Amino acid sequence: MEALKIVITILFILVCLALTVLVLMQEGKSAGLGSISGAAETYWGKNKGRSMEGMLVKTTKVAAVLFMLFAVILNLSVF
Repeated sequence: MEALKIVITILFILVCLALTVLVLMQEGKSAGLGSISGAAETYWGKNKGRSMEGMLVKTTKVAAVLFMLFAVILNLSVF
């Protein structure tokens, strides 16, 4: 049982590091001066879910769910 706790702890640390890197790689939500002239409605603005930024957002959501799951598992009194 102790080996399982060590493995889950290592996975938890890796997810924490990945989540930190993913959040730091994302752009800010402010559109800047481009939104004044309507530049936010370009091809990249409309298809953001298919771009690199969209992939980062989806991956961040998955990493956040894994973070919460591992945190709950590690705090159970079973170990």
